[in-house]
Amino acid sequence: MFGGENKIIKTMEIEGMSCGHCSKKVEMALKDLKEVKSVKVSLENKNAEIVLRKEIEENSLRNLIEDLGYKVINIK
Repeated sequence: MFGGENKIIKTMEIEGMSCGHCSKKVEMALKDLKEVKSVKVSLENKNAEIVLRKEIEENSLRNLIEDLGYKVINIK
């Protein structure tokens, strides 16, 4: 199917997002990373599901979100 391409999916649990502006800010910051193929941020579930083109250091993801003022609880 898709040339044998394996999807790398990470889910980040994020605290501190309280409105649509917050979730959009997180989404746009993640989409700016060259390794990121797509992002779906859920304000209700307090998480971001990230589909990656290639592996990325979890600390890079954590630092990016925490620099925006939010707290990353977990990355799976």
